[in-house]
Amino acid sequence: MYQSVLFTNEPITVSELTARIKALIESDEDLINVRVSGEISNLSRPASGHLYFTLKDAGAQVKCVMWKSTALRMRYTPRSGDAVIVRGRISVYERDGAYQLYVESMSLAGTGDLYAEFERLKQALEAEGLFDPSRKRQLPAFPKVLGVVTSPTGAAFQDILNVLSRRYPLVTVVLAPTLVQGEEAPPGIVQAIAALNRLPECDVILVTRGGGSLEELWAFNDERVVRAVVASRVPIVSGVGHEIYLTLTDFAADVRAPTPSAAAEMITPDVSELRQDVDALAAELQRLMLDRIDAERLNVDTLRRALRMLSPLSQLQRAQERLGELRTRLDMTLSARIELRREQLRGLRGRLDAVSPLSTLARGYAIVRRQRDGSVVRALADVQPAELLRIRISDGEFNAQQVE
Repeated sequence: MYQSVLFTNEPITVSELTARIKALIESDEDLINVRVSGEISNLSRPASGHLYFTLKDAGAQVKCVMWKSTALRMRYTPRSGDAVIVRGRISVYERDGAYQLYVESMSLAGTGDLYAEFERLKQALEAEGLFDPSRKRQLPAFPKVLGVVTSPTGAAFQDILNVLSRRYPLVTVVLAPTLVQGEEAPPGIVQAIAALNRLPECDVILVTRGGGSLEELWAFNDERVVRAVVASRVPIVSGVGHEIYLTLTDFAADVRAPTPSAAAEMITPDVSELRQDVDALAAELQRLMLDRIDAERLNVDTLRRALRMLSPLSQLQRAQERLGELRTRLDMTLSARIELRREQLRGLRGRLDAVSPLSTLARGYAIVRRQRDGSVVRALADVQPAELLRIRISDGEFNAQQVE
């Protein structure tokens, strides 16, 4: 009689057991090509391009996988909360010992209850203007006190602290601890926001938590939380979940970040970049100061020269130089005039000499004068017998007497 290996006295390994179960499931023709309806939750899109999600209804759930090649053929982008009909095969993922539905096609069957509620509340709050971009506020460029609304035990808060310690350690972090999941989370989040708003020094608030399914993030779709975010006097940054999810808090916040770490980076400047900016500004300031000093030194030199030109000593020196120049010109002018006069005198002397009686005398002539009155004797008849005469010749005079 045949006896199943499952009931032998010898134990089997976990791998053998899992392989047996997998073989049984995959041998069932009804599970090779099965259509299942349900609501998507915990949707994940890793870098590999595959889709991982859970398909659920009110009573149960099953893990699902859609390979990248199938996902690329999808006509729409699935989201958590979508009600869908999928077709695929059931198999066992041996590493985890869990059965999975390997999805080969997916179609939208309708919107899930949570997503329907999300859309209804979003439209109502949007109609009130709570999501209006005009009411969004700018974040402070250099925040001093950052208030954080999150769970103190979650990884999100530690990620934020790690980013801040590396990026901008100057900011003070004030944690307002609260639950971020479940029915008690919305009132706690509202109270935490209110507590931080009472701190005068708090200049920016981060409302955050790590990733999760649509259900796990539902507290941030609560109307009370949305209104508390809108009413905050302090700008609020929303860093809820991962990039694939949007909550109503994201729409209401002044700034939305895809992850908690990204939110910390958006709120704070990078201290290394600030150092570079400060170094660049310091270099520019030094250059401007040196240029200003050079310009002022040139201006001082110009003023010093002008002052020297306007000083009494400088004016006296210039006057002395001018006097010297005038004296030189006067000397030159006088010398020229004297020389001219000398030349004129020499000319006149020559002319005078030419008509001078002395020149006539030098040629042998003489001038005869009467001694008694000094008159010139011009004719013999003018001389009386025995009259005394004075004879002038070229080199002297002598006396003479007329004789009979």
